Amino acid sequence: MGLFDKKYCDICGGKIGLLGNRKLDDGNLCKECSKNLSPFFNERRHSTVNDIKDQLDYREANKAEVSNFHPTKTLGAGSMKILLDEDAGKFIVTSSRRWQDANPDVMDFSQVTGCETEIDENKNEIKRKTTDGKEVSYTPPRYKYSYDFFVKIYVNSPWFDEIKFRVNSSSDIERKGSVEYREAEKIASEIRSALTKVRQTVRDDIAAANAPKIAQNCPLCGATTIPDENGCCEFCGGALNV
Repeated sequence: MGLFDKKYCDICGGKIGLLGNRKLDDGNLCKECSKNLSPFFNERRHSTVNDIKDQLDYREANKAEVSNFHPTKTLGAGSMKILLDEDAGKFIVTSSRRWQDANPDVMDFSQVTGCETEIDENKNEIKRKTTDGKEVSYTPPRYKYSYDFFVKIYVNSPWFDEIKFRVNSSSDIERKGSVEYREAEKIASEIRSALTKVRQTVRDDIAAANAPKIAQNCPLCGATTIPDENGCCEFCGGALNV
């Protein structure tokens, strides 16, 4: 097939415009179908048509998860926010104010495998103009610095393994130790601490649930019993002190 031959989306079957093709490993993807993929997914060119179909099925099912998501805590001060549903043990990361319409990926706390802060230092040389209008370096050279704080969340997901976003709303942090620098550092630390804590809580709960039960004497019927899943006697159903 030639460069300008008509192409069709292998997902929806629609015709793809001249600049609308998103190349897959074994086919083509239109930009409209591409919009429905996770915003954190970046392996499109190495994905097959079946991979994309599977992800779009997941994204469709995710809409029900969004409908049942009820945030109890919000983290972050920039455009990107982390919303926690602590009662359900789930979270989303989104930049949309109308997040219910954006279909953000709903993930379990247990899917978090790590979280870290990255600080990018941007360095631009300041130059002066000579009498003939040329820009030359100062001696010694002078530089203007700016800093961006990023949080990187590592997750266990079939579609992506990390979520990275900037904490500060704009590149207005010009000095280490400034009020803006310390504020961004604080926000990043709060996000990292919160996700680490909820992940550990989930793991502790799983470990406790899988721990072997110890036989006890029921205070009601006197039988030696192993507590059931509700912490009750297997014979009379009475509550045990566990």
